[in-house]
Amino acid sequence: MPELPEVESVRRQLVPELTGRRVISVWWDPHPHARLSDVELLAGRRIEEVRRRGKFLLCPLGPEPDGRELELVLHLGMTGSLRIVPTEGPGAIDDEASDAPTHIRASFVLDDGRAVLFRDPRRFGRVSVVPAGDYAGRIPTLAALGPEPLSSDFRVADFIAALAATSAPVKAKLLDQRLVAGVGNIYADEALWRARIHPGSRRVGAGRAGSLHAAIRTVLAAAIEREGTTFRDYQMVNGASGRYADHLNAYGQGDLPCRRCGTAMRRTVIAQRGTTYCPRCQRV
Repeated sequence: MPELPEVESVRRQLVPELTGRRVISVWWDPHPHARLSDVELLAGRRIEEVRRRGKFLLCPLGPEPDGRELELVLHLGMTGSLRIVPTEGPGAIDDEASDAPTHIRASFVLDDGRAVLFRDPRRFGRVSVVPAGDYAGRIPTLAALGPEPLSSDFRVADFIAALAATSAPVKAKLLDQRLVAGVGNIYADEALWRARIHPGSRRVGAGRAGSLHAAIRTVLAAAIEREGTTFRDYQMVNGASGRYADHLNAYGQGDLPCRRCGTAMRRTVIAQRGTTYCPRCQRV
C-alpha cells in the first residue's frame, strides 16, 4: 500500500497539473462501492490546490454559488494510481494504440482537454467529495489521524508519552495511524531498524522512543527524496517508479544479512503484517 512518501510524491506531481483547473465532466464505475461517493459533485468545480494528510490526498474545490465548500478526497488504497492523459488523439484513453491503463474506477475531464484517471485493480482506493473538513461521519480514518511526522505537530514529548501509555507492540501502534499519520508497513520496519527497537516490544522507554521519533523523520524524508518505494503497483502520475527500494535496510530483507551487524534478518507477523527485523540489533 502506498504510504506517506509515495502519496507525497504523487501530490508533488499533481500540484502543477491540477491547481486552478476546472472539472468539466466526471465518470465513475457504476459498480456499487462506498469508496466512490458523491463523485458527481466534482463537475463544474475548480480544484484550488492539492494537499496531503497522512496517506490521503485532499483537493479543496472552488465554492458553489450558495457558498458550500467541498473537498475531493483521494486514497490510493493498495493498488491505486493516478494518470493524466489527453482526451483526444495519440495517448487518449480510447486510443487502442495507447498505454492507457485498465481497471479505471473514476475519471474526470479538465478544462485543458486532459483527463485524470484513477486506476484501482483491487478496489480498495477512494474517490469521494465531502464538505470541506467534515470527515468524522464519512471517512473516520481520516478524521482520527495523528500528527504529520514531518511537521512541528509531531512533538517528541507527546510521542514518548503515547508509547508509554500503551502495552501494544510498538509496530502495531505505529500502523494504527493515531500515533503518527502516514507510516505503514515499509517505513515502520525501516524506522524500527534504524532506532534498534524490536517491532514486538511492548515497553519502549523515553530514550528509545526519542530515537524512534527521529528515525521516523529521517526515514520518511529519505524516501520522499527518492519518490517512494515500488515493488509492484505503486507508480507516480508520470508512470515512473519510486527509487527507494535499493535503500531499504529491513523491509523485505528477510534471511539477508543485516546491513549493520551481518546477522541474518528474521521475519515474523505483527498486527497481521509481515515484519522483518534484526535479532541482534533489535532486542525486545
